Parts: sequence; structure tokens; C-alpha cells
Amino acid sequence: MQRTHSHRTVLLNEAVEALQIQPDGHYIDATFGRGGHSRAILARLSPRGRLTVFDKDPEAVAVARALAAQDARVTVRHEGFAALAALPPASADGLLLDLGVSSPQLDDPARGFSFRHDGPLDMRMDPTRGPSAADWLATATVAEMTEVIRDYGEERFAASIAKAIDRRRQERGPVRTTAELAEIVAGAVKTREPGKDPATRTFQAIRIYINAELEELQQALNAALDVLRPGGRLVVISFHSLEDRMVKRFMVGYARPVADRRAPMVEPPPALLAQLSRTMPSADEVAANPRARSAVMRAATRTAAPRTAALAPAATHRRSA
Repeated sequence: MQRTHSHRTVLLNEAVEALQIQPDGHYIDATFGRGGHSRAILARLSPRGRLTVFDKDPEAVAVARALAAQDARVTVRHEGFAALAALPPASADGLLLDLGVSSPQLDDPARGFSFRHDGPLDMRMDPTRGPSAADWLATATVAEMTEVIRDYGEERFAASIAKAIDRRRQERGPVRTTAELAEIVAGAVKTREPGKDPATRTFQAIRIYINAELEELQQALNAALDVLRPGGRLVVISFHSLEDRMVKRFMVGYARPVADRRAPMVEPPPALLAQLSRTMPSADEVAANPRARSAVMRAATRTAAPRTAALAPAATHRRSA
């Protein structure tokens, strides 16, 4: 029997408004999920408009392909959004990135994303590719685990958690389920944030690492500069501070001219982006969907300036562990 899990699209109307849909335009939903944003975009497109959707998750891709079978304007790519770089230059009028994990992924114990449901410790966006979280935890050194949990989870007890995982491996074998990992973390975290499970940061960190989320986000942001036409909109919804800082620095970095220090008398090239807005969910949306509470949406417009690779801001994170 096929599993069904409900999903509320975060900042649905705000994101579509920020894209400023042109009826005959080409738009990209680089994180299809269950298609909430995509369907809203399609509703504003004419019969000549086009929508390209990306997703790693086979279940999301199945939903997208069902939509494409009913609507010839939709093209589906079973890829992560780092594959945006393969699209033709200046081919899109708008690009949406809705980051993080969807409700169907969180609510399905078999996916292993949540400490609230016991299940296999998987955490892969695409469970057909690459090592699972359990595979990595079975072989990672204490130093590697500490670095990942500290850097990607911003967890101050990272070293204690990594040592506790290592002790568990030596005494009882590898950690294989979400409940086992959550129990280990709870025993290693000395103080708890009010209203937050002690395993929250560790699960976030391991998920980000396993899926190379920050590296892929940086690649997608860089690709957006090439894929968007002049005047095209870039809209990004983030759900934790690491993502939002990366998006903010990227937009700020490209929204101002960058002078060449080797040629101080030469006028700097024009900015490649114009920042537009920062939007948070309304109180009503958060009340109806508590998972929206940490969302931040940032939008920018691609200017008419030519792309210059040398101006790219440096990536703020790297997958070194």
C-alpha cells in the first residue's frame, strides 16, 4: 500500500508573488516536494508557459511525473538542484528553492529523518543513492562526527555526543535506528533548550552532511546567475540559520559592485543581483502549520549585467569530514 502523508506548503502565496509570474515565461521549481508551489505557478502560466521541476526524492518525482502526464507544460528532472547548472544560460524567468525536509519525509518513519518516529536511520533525500546515516555513523571517527555535529548542527555538546556514539558502537554495535540515536544524544546533552528535543541539532547536522545540502545549495545559487534571464527572480525559502546565512551572503555579495584591487582606477562592474525582500510566515500561518515557524524567504532580481565568475563570493561551508 502506498504511503500518504499530508504536506502544507510554506509561504505559498508569498513565494509565487515574489516570482512575478509572466504568463508565457519559463519557471523552475528546484525542490518540487509535493508540488504546492508548482501548482500555484502553473495556475498563473498561459498554455505557452513552461515549468521545470527538480527533486531527488523518488516519491516526490512520482508525484511530479503524474502532474506532467496531465500537463504538457511540466518537465520533470529526478536530480538535486545542483543540476541547475546543466540548463541553458538565460533560459528561465524565475527560480524557486524551498529548502529542507518536507512533511511527508519527516512523517514517514521509514525515511529516518525524525527522532519522533522510530525507524531505520537513513536520512537520504534519495534513498537509492549513497550511504545512509547509519552507514556513515558505523565508520566515522569521533573527530569526524564532532566536526559534522558542531558545524552543521551548531551543537555545543558535539564532542560529547560523538564520544557517546562511539562508546555505543564499541559496547553494542552500530547505531541503526532513529530511536537509538535520539536516546544516545539525550544522554550526552547536559542542558536542553526549552521546547526543543535534545536530538534536534544532531539530526539536522547528520542529515545536512549525508545529503551534502550546503554544498549543493552553493552550487544552485551560483547556477542561478547563469540560468536566470535579466529581470528573472530568485526566491529561496530557508529553514535554519546555516542555509539563511548562505543565501543572505550570496545575495548581498552579488547585489553590490566588486572592485578589482589590481585595477583601482577601473570602474567596478555592475552588480549581478538586486535584493528585493526578506519575508517571514505570518502568525496565522505558523499557528496553522508550526513547521513554518523557522522559515525565512529571501528574493532577488537578476540584473542585466554579464556574468563574471571571478566575482563569485566564496562558499561558507565545505564538506570536509
